[in-house]
Order: sequence, then structure tokens, then C-alpha cells
Amino acid sequence: MSLTQGGNHLSSISPKLQENIEFLEKEMGIGASFDVVMREMHLAGTDMAILFIDGFAKDQVMLLILNQLARLERRDIAISPVKRLMEQQIPYIEVTKVDKLHAVVDAVLPGAIALLIDGEAEAIIIDAREYPVRGPEEPDIERVTRGSRDGFVETIVFNTALLRRRIRDPKLRMEMLHAGVRSKTDIALCYLEDVANPSLVRDLRKRIERIKVDGLPMADKSLEEFFTGGKFTLFPRVRYTERPDVAAVHILEGHVIIMVDTSPSVIIAPATWFHHVQHAEEYRSTPLVGAYIRWVRFLAILLSVIATPIWLAAANNPEILPAALRFIGPKEVGNIPLWGQLLLAEFGLDAIRMAAIHTPSPLFTALGIIAAFTVGDVAIKVGLFTPEVILYMAIAAVGSFATPSFELANAHRLVRLGLLIAVTLFGVPGLIGGILLTLLILAGTKSFGVPYLWPLIPFNWKALRTILIRRPVPLTLRRPSALKPQDSDRTR
Repeated sequence: MSLTQGGNHLSSISPKLQENIEFLEKEMGIGASFDVVMREMHLAGTDMAILFIDGFAKDQVMLLILNQLARLERRDIAISPVKRLMEQQIPYIEVTKVDKLHAVVDAVLPGAIALLIDGEAEAIIIDAREYPVRGPEEPDIERVTRGSRDGFVETIVFNTALLRRRIRDPKLRMEMLHAGVRSKTDIALCYLEDVANPSLVRDLRKRIERIKVDGLPMADKSLEEFFTGGKFTLFPRVRYTERPDVAAVHILEGHVIIMVDTSPSVIIAPATWFHHVQHAEEYRSTPLVGAYIRWVRFLAILLSVIATPIWLAAANNPEILPAALRFIGPKEVGNIPLWGQLLLAEFGLDAIRMAAIHTPSPLFTALGIIAAFTVGDVAIKVGLFTPEVILYMAIAAVGSFATPSFELANAHRLVRLGLLIAVTLFGVPGLIGGILLTLLILAGTKSFGVPYLWPLIPFNWKALRTILIRRPVPLTLRRPSALKPQDSDRTR
């Protein structure tokens, strides 16, 4: 028998069809798994076998190929059957041949069709797969008032097509990689070959190739944790988006987009803190309105982090306030200390948020009414919270929801909790020390070699000006220098 097996290693295809069938039946569980189908046939005077996964193969293509094979006679494939079938008899575009059984297995499991012929040491692979897919609907967390309503879906081929539709450049590369010994997850690196930093592309490719794990069940989130080396990081090193237009903008700037099959979001690398706080809505408005929206968002994000810690510090130390601001702070604290009220409100807000995620849509309105009455009005009346606690927690919540990046909003929530604990334990010095420590962490963080606070640290006024003020597109002619693009001029 010409087949040898050592661990997961599969040898070359045998000219004896039955040997190949026996091996594939054992390796792929044909008969044990109802969706793995092996069809043995005698066509054109030759024994053949077709192998596919039920649910992935296109029925119309299968029917077309089988009809064509059924009309063949022995003389049609008497000489070089594989070559004759590929070049003359199989009416389909994506057709290749392989000579290893592991290549057959790796091709069939993602959805391709394999055709094996008795007497031939090669198999024909017909990529006629069709994945279940939903329509490219607008993402829920990145909505815009005006603009495109399509979004990425869970099928990687559809996502690459959405990018190709927006960037029709022959230099756009869609490099396919795989990770996961068992899952063999498809991962695509998308970048402009003559713009993206080659060392960045190589670094990302090596990081993906070094992944040694059985699978990536959580797709891009699992991949991100391998990028960070499994470390406990506070701030997200990459940005996610479900909008093809946002991904296209970053590719044109020199970023690399990483797509993972089964995920409707893509990874943007590298990403600074300022990338996380920008939103497509700013570029769907006039520059003046976009600048105003950006500043309102910046203020909301800032308040989401420091509003409650500063209020707690002022309420506990009213002597630090000027006379005009002495109204800040409750007249009566109540039965629970202020720090306990704030922490309780934080946990309650997170509980409501998690409950909203798991609440069916028809009951969502009812949940909101219950939360408003229970956490708000009733909690104040029974003395659980003071009115100002509810006010400042509402400000923090609105600021969190105004943060475009869900991952950054979660990081800011942890920073806010840390500052509240620091103020509770050390007062005003704790607040100052906590803010300085957060800034030091931000300054020391890098995303694939790019400083996280660029262009603030290191300081670059021209780049910072484009972030602080939403400039018109015709005036934004240079790519970000921190990315080290091969071509920094956007007019070519």
C-alpha cells in the first residue's frame, strides 16, 4: 500500500483509487459524519470518486459537472485524464490539481469538491463552495446619518469583495493565510503593496504563522490575543470595524487590514488611541460640522473617564473648590458613603448593559423602563443613591456610548473604576496619581511599533492638527508618517 500515515501526516495520492478511498474514509469519518459525502461512480470506462461536504457545494455546479462527466467516453480521457478533464471537460473556472492526500482533505473541509480517478496519482479540486451568508447590513455600533448601509459579514470572500469594490487598485493585495491546527481558519492580510510598510506586513505574517493552537473559535478576538502575546493589556492595540468604507480609508492611509473568516468585523493595524475615537459620521458631514462633532465626542469621552472621580474628590474635599463651585457635592450623603454609591452604580450600569444584550428585542423597551424607575427614581427615594450620583453616572454612561470603539470604552471604564478607588483611598493625591499613571501607561503602549499617543507623544503638530480639527479631504494629502508608508503622497 503506497499510503503511509504518521501522526497527522498524509502521503501522496495512490494510483489505486480504492486505497485513497479507504484512507479518506478513515481520516474524514465518511459514514460517521452524515455531511461528509463520498460518491463512487464508473464513468467513461473509469472508476471515479467525488468527495464533498454537504451544505457547502453548489448544487447547480455539481449537477453541471456530473452531467458533463456522464457524457464522456473512454477515448475522451484515455491519455492524461487529469489534464484532459481540467482543460477540456470540466466547465468551471476555479479548478486545480493536487498530488497529496492532505491537500485533498484541506481543500474539501472548507467546502471545495475533490475528484479522484483510478490510475491517477493526482486529484482535481473544484472550488465550487457556497457558504451560508446573511446580507451586508449596516453595523449596529457604527451607524451614520448619511452614507453607505453595507457592512462586513461572516464570510471572508464577501468581505474581500466589499473592499475590492471600493479600492480598484491592482496593487491591493489579499494575502490568504491559515491558523489553527484543527480549525484551519482562513485569515486574509489586506494592504496596498506599494504603500504599506513592508516590515509591518512581514511582522503580521510571521505572527500569524507562529500561532500554534488547535483553533480560533472566537475568530478575530482570539487572533488579537496572539498578537499581544497573551499579556494582560489595558488598552486595545488594534481597532475593529464592521464598515467597509472605514477599512478602505485605513488601507489607503497605509494600514493593514486583517480579516478572519466567520467574523463580521476586521482588524485595523496598527491603531493609536486617536484612531479609536474617530467615527465615519465626522467625514459624512461638512468639515466645520465634522470638527464640531469631533470636539463634542472628545469632551464626552473625557467626561466618561474623569467626571465621577473628580466629583467624588470634590465632594469629599469641598475646601478645594472655589466659592463659585461650592454647590457641587450633596448636602446629605445618605446611608451609604459616596464611594460605595458610585461603585454600586457602576456595577448596576454594567449589569443593565449586559441584561440589555441578552434581552429579546420585543422586551428591550420594558427593560429600559424597569431600569429607569428602579435604578433612578426609586433608588433615590429609598436613600440608596443621592441625585448627584445618578447625574454624574449618567454623564459617564453617555460618554462611554459616545466612544466609537467598544474596546476603548471598556478600557476607559476600568480606568474610571481605578480612579474611583484611588480617590477613595488617597483623596485628591490619589486622583492626580491615578491620572498620571494612566498617562504613563498610554505613553508606554505601542501598537506594532507605533506609539499609542502619536502624534501627541512623540509630538507632531501637523499630524495632531488633522486630528484636533477635521480638515477637508482635498487638504489631507499626506499619509500618517508614523506608519512609515512607502509612498507618503496621496495625490499619486
